Amino acid sequence: VQLQASGGGSVQAGGSLRLSCVASGLTFSTYVMGWFRQAPGKEREFVAGTSRGVWSGGTTYYADSVKGRFTISRDNRLNTAYLQMNSLTPEDTAAYYCAAKASTRIATIWDDYDYWGEGTLVTVSS
Repeated sequence: VQLQASGGGSVQAGGSLRLSCVASGLTFSTYVMGWFRQAPGKEREFVAGTSRGVWSGGTTYYADSVKGRFTISRDNRLNTAYLQMNSLTPEDTAAYYCAAKASTRIATIWDDYDYWGEGTLVTVSS
């Protein structure tokens, strides 16, 4: 199984980025997909998760810190999860990681996931 995250970069405060996570080696539609982030000197934290897909009655869940600014989505045809990030602030600067969990329930704990990808770095300047 491989999870490949991309889309990170540098942006000014108030800007937007969209992260992508392409999964291979698993039955993507049956996995919960999550995004986590880790800022320098801080612990890794949950950002957002999505179960299955919107078309199959899936659900989404967000950390309070990103609710209303970030949107998680997925395209099961492309085995890809997305994280649309709007109204970015310097506090969003972090390495962002995607993760996959063989379950129907979204988890907010890193170790509850089964597979993890490499991080993609997001830097937001003021």
